[in-house]
Amino acid sequence: TTLIQTAVGSSVSIALRNLVMLAGGLVMLAITSPALTGLVLVAIPAVVLPLLLMGRSVRQWSRKSQDRVADTAAYASEALGAVQTVQAFTHEVHDRARFHEAVELSFKTAARRILVRALLTCLAIVLVFSAIVGVLWFGAHQVLAGNMTFGELSQFMLYAILVAGSFGALSEVWAEINQAAGASERLGEILAIRPVIEAPANPVTLPKPALGSVQFDAVSFSYPSRPDTFALHGFSLAINPGETVALVGPSGAGKSTVLQLLQRFYDPQIGRVLIDGADIRLASPQAVRERIAVVSQDPIIFGTSVAENIRYGRPDASLDDIKAAAAAAQASGFIEALPQGIDTLIGERGVTLSGGQRQRIAMARALLRNAPILLLDEATSALDAESERDVQIALERIMQGRTCIVIAHRLATVQRADRIVVIEAGQIVSQGTHAELLQRGGLYARLAALQFHGLAAE
Repeated sequence: TTLIQTAVGSSVSIALRNLVMLAGGLVMLAITSPALTGLVLVAIPAVVLPLLLMGRSVRQWSRKSQDRVADTAAYASEALGAVQTVQAFTHEVHDRARFHEAVELSFKTAARRILVRALLTCLAIVLVFSAIVGVLWFGAHQVLAGNMTFGELSQFMLYAILVAGSFGALSEVWAEINQAAGASERLGEILAIRPVIEAPANPVTLPKPALGSVQFDAVSFSYPSRPDTFALHGFSLAINPGETVALVGPSGAGKSTVLQLLQRFYDPQIGRVLIDGADIRLASPQAVRERIAVVSQDPIIFGTSVAENIRYGRPDASLDDIKAAAAAAQASGFIEALPQGIDTLIGERGVTLSGGQRQRIAMARALLRNAPILLLDEATSALDAESERDVQIALERIMQGRTCIVIAHRLATVQRADRIVVIEAGQIVSQGTHAELLQRGGLYARLAALQFHGLAAE
């Protein structure tokens, strides 16, 4: 963007000024000596065409340079964001070497870009002054032949130098424009990316008031990266308003896919997903997501204050609303102990907080959103026993009066769900209460035996 700003700002003003000088100089050349001016006009294509061809090379190398800088910045950001992992695996030397290689490649590409641009400027100067020398040679013969005076030739050369200077400045501007064009290509590609899921031309309005009923109607879906493998196949599930449903199954069974489709991050290839009886494919994605709050296993905490992180759930919330949500999420205690309380900056991704504290801030955010549907994706799986107890208390509060869909590998956390749905290979194999599923046997009973009795069996 800096290159584009330079090209649009100072370069445009320089170009306009020199275009005026170039036009004025050519007019004065024509007045002074039409014959020599004709020679100059004939020489212009011989000067301009090589510059245009060289300009393409500048543009290409500018694009490559931008790509290398972006790759280097991305690698540095990734390594710094995972600095504890880097240190834990004693990877500092290796990552430092990789970063050095990335910087060197970026530097070499930038040096090549600068070299090509310098050659463009040099070529412009050589061609322009070669043309001037040729015109001077022809003009000298005209003076010797008595067709023009020495004073007219001197005057003509003065204007020719003015034109040459303007032309040289324009060649610099041309190089900058090509450099900016290379950068804008990358920016243009980013801006041209269209979201996979867009609102229909005439979106339907979801029913009001929002009740929170959810239905999957014979849904089959495969991810774009694996089009031949169904993540869900013939999946049908109806969830009543206010019901808590737990999704249980082995890894890769399709549990997280259910949440992805419900938030309309993807659309199913077959079947429908409905909220309050309306097909969400026909509704605006924003309208669908406004009815959903999410608490994930690794919640995203932004590098701002506690208050702003909670307010993310509802940007227009008052400070009293934020404090009430924090209290309901069992977060008031540790928030008040922070140096500036609720206004404390908690660092990028909440690095100054424990896992349980981050989860409770995420729950306060979800509670403040006050959405009728709550999605809990492994919300307590990464916590120790004490933190899990505190978070579980907070969860029970925010789940009241909402339709809740819970994903959990720890079966102890889903025993009190109204219904447990067992998923395997993208299909529902069984559903019922904890006691009913244990009595039936099958996959759920095997998972329960492994978790509840595995240690005893050993």
